[in-house]
Amino acid sequence: MLIARFLTGVAFAVLLPSALRAEILDNGAAAYNRKDYATAFEILRPLAEHGAAVAQYDVGAMYEYGNGVAQDYAEAMKWFHRAADQGYARAQQSLGLMYLQGVGVAQNDVAAARWIRKAADQGDAAAQTGLGELYLGGRGVARNDAEAIRWYRKAADQGDASAQNRLGAMYVRGQGVARDFALAHMWFSLAAANGMGAAAKARDRLEAQMTPDQIAEAQRLAREWKPKR
Repeated sequence: MLIARFLTGVAFAVLLPSALRAEILDNGAAAYNRKDYATAFEILRPLAEHGAAVAQYDVGAMYEYGNGVAQDYAEAMKWFHRAADQGYARAQQSLGLMYLQGVGVAQNDVAAARWIRKAADQGDAAAQTGLGELYLGGRGVARNDAEAIRWYRKAADQGDASAQNRLGAMYVRGQGVARDFALAHMWFSLAAANGMGAAAKARDRLEAQMTPDQIAEAQRLAREWKPKR
């Protein structure tokens, strides 16, 4: 029987050693990964109720997708909010997306941008890409191609394939940045190496407009690129 069943109330929050709490979180994650969602929920819910931000995020995600519990967007929002209020970046990103999509809450681009920015400022690559998208589309923030580029680059430098692909497209068009086929090719190649098939197709189409020297330079840049953490 799970130790979490016996530790309730203040005793759970105060007496549970951090190492044991981490072990329980790991057990919950392991159950989730093997798709034993009911067990994962049973393990994680007590931790979430007593303030563990990671567990709060996980419980929110389970409510969002209906894994181990009936799908309930309002409950997902509640748990994401609790984790986000503690500064947990993944929850802030998820909360922002729910505001952006109007899922479980009234659609609100400004609130979406505020939460996504909080996660982006902590270095979350998905949030940085998302914030770039908001600047590109002018959703919740003033439209600003240069700011979009800045946030895409932060995410791309961490290896985010979506941001790398977006940067490639913007260098092709010269949108928010000087037009540069070699850099566009490099970003497309990096995104393709990260599994984005659309980027590989975009790179191949771009090559038809490039000189052999430009292609060689792009390939050199891609070889020498290193992620920044």
